[in-house]
Amino acid sequence: MDGHFAQSKLIWSPPRPSYTSLEVFRREVNRKHGLNLKDFHELHKYSVENYEFWMDVWEFIGIISSVPPNKIVEEGRIKELPTWFPGARLNYAENLLHRSDDGGACIAARESGAVQHYTYRQLREMVRKLAAAMRANGVTKGDRVAAIVTNSIDAVVIALATASIGAIFSSTAPDMGTQGILDRYQQIKPKVIFSESEVAWTGKTFDMVPKVSEVAKALATHGLQGVILLPSVASVKELSAAQLGKIPKSVTMSAFLATGDNGPLVFEQLPFNHPLYILYSSGTTGPPKCIIHTAGGVLLQTKKELRLSLGLNTDDTYFQFTTTGWMMWPYMLQGLACGARIVLFDGSPFYPDVRDFLRFLSRESVSVFGTSPRFLSEVQGQGIEPSKLASFAALRVISSTGSVLTPPMFEWTQQAFNPNVHLLSVSGGTDICGGFVGGVASSPVYAGEIQGKLLGMKVEIFDSDGKNIEDTGAPGELVCTRPHPSLPLGFWGDDSGERVRKAYFTTYPGVWHQGDFIVKNPKTQGLMILGRSDGVLNPSGVRFGSAEIYSVLEDFSDAVDDSLCVGQRRPQDKDERVLLFLKLRPDHPFDETLVNRIRAAIRTALSPRHVPAHIFEVDEIPYTVNGKKIEIAVKQIVSGSTLKPSGTVANPESLKLYYKFRDLEDLIHSNAIKAKL
Repeated sequence: MDGHFAQSKLIWSPPRPSYTSLEVFRREVNRKHGLNLKDFHELHKYSVENYEFWMDVWEFIGIISSVPPNKIVEEGRIKELPTWFPGARLNYAENLLHRSDDGGACIAARESGAVQHYTYRQLREMVRKLAAAMRANGVTKGDRVAAIVTNSIDAVVIALATASIGAIFSSTAPDMGTQGILDRYQQIKPKVIFSESEVAWTGKTFDMVPKVSEVAKALATHGLQGVILLPSVASVKELSAAQLGKIPKSVTMSAFLATGDNGPLVFEQLPFNHPLYILYSSGTTGPPKCIIHTAGGVLLQTKKELRLSLGLNTDDTYFQFTTTGWMMWPYMLQGLACGARIVLFDGSPFYPDVRDFLRFLSRESVSVFGTSPRFLSEVQGQGIEPSKLASFAALRVISSTGSVLTPPMFEWTQQAFNPNVHLLSVSGGTDICGGFVGGVASSPVYAGEIQGKLLGMKVEIFDSDGKNIEDTGAPGELVCTRPHPSLPLGFWGDDSGERVRKAYFTTYPGVWHQGDFIVKNPKTQGLMILGRSDGVLNPSGVRFGSAEIYSVLEDFSDAVDDSLCVGQRRPQDKDERVLLFLKLRPDHPFDETLVNRIRAAIRTALSPRHVPAHIFEVDEIPYTVNGKKIEIAVKQIVSGSTLKPSGTVANPESLKLYYKFRDLEDLIHSNAIKAKL
């Protein structure tokens, strides 16, 4: 335990814990059921032992339904995936558009500095017009509506109009490659596609017409009936007839909207488990899984997290930095269900200068900021102190997800923005469109630790034999041993459910296996994700996660710009060796002095057995388009596999850099320094 939590120290305590939404909810549960749950831990125990908890949540967060539930759960078509709230009828979009006043709903901003504000009244009207046009063009319940769009007001309107009808929405970010888009949309066969005609990134504009044309032609034999093109981001002009002629069955957005009528906005009343979104696994080494999420499951689970973990309410401005290709985009939309104002940002936060982006956060009174460790480390690496740029007077929560937030980065972030900010780390998955572990607003924060298991999520830590080892302080597999409403409905095209079972329920029969390596601090009850379990490092039988190495490297931010730590096991090897790849900052040499310092730091902070066998310099670290390091593909490459990068790899050329590390003997003396254990 000491090796994992030696750096953990108290960095924040809730100033008024009894006033948090979490504590208000605990008292309401006590009143309703005549209980005496004394704290969060007793509330969590109740939440994972009684399905009645989900009805408590339904009522507390105010789910809108035309037919209320009379039963909470029953057996589903797949044993491991029960049916929730049978008989209830609701509409996801109605719950997000429950306000129709002139209060702020969305702030749409671009890297150019352009900012536009939209009220709830305006948002409803935009959704009404688009839903009417969709209906006029034959889009109906169960149809797939796909989008290749930026994080903009148009994307929100398209998603909510689709949901109002009962169609199924699926989106990708415009920077995804053509093949990556087709790998997804050829599986789900959308009826229509909405797409940008032009996008802006780091001050440059990129024509989307060639890519959209290629996608449309490939999907023509898969039932695609139309392509709707959004205006240019630079000039806000519609495409010309000549440009439209390059894309089969295409029309401009204004022409499409003109086909609708002036009828009222109608919210189709649908079952709780009606399909809402199709999200995708990363698919960095193979075809992505098309994960079907239910309207009720996403609504109940995500609104629960925002209201109870983050305390989001009508006074808040919520900014989750994300693209439309990441699960955090539909997660972010739930800010509307909470009555909050959400921020939509299109472009690079680092263009023209990240300082402008940080000032924008403060200027727009962002109170809940969702970000990633990668963003925070880049700000730190540039020597920027956000609190010296702006006041961040409204900021009360920073939520980090996407990868591990290390103890040093916890401490830096807490001080860099505001020592009073509740900084929390969350871990969940696209698989459930939500979190397993995350923030607890009424509990203290320890550097490097996720505060606790989220309500309703029966998270346990198993060893390889399926034994719960969480109170031993030993790392193991994150599992969830009780169903919850945001379990996926299934995979598209997997009617038997066999692919779902294989993906999640075979490692421990009948138990959801998330694939994360995790450890619990028995003293604080805090948790630490150590990396993906299929990327766990295992030299000489000692299992540890890459996050432990990355944590040590935070102290080398003056020299190390980025890093990647993977295991290598080839057929001729008796044991796995650990390889550490470093991308250095400009003008910083890769020499024996640096390597020895890193080696000594790892040995001191962790143990001699954690020291990588080899340390190499590389020019680039591979990432997904959602900003996650690609460890598994690199592990497979250096272990002998030949991979074809999928469309989810943001910098696919970088993977080629790692093939030369399959045979290390010729590289050790010239390019690497072997660790002396």
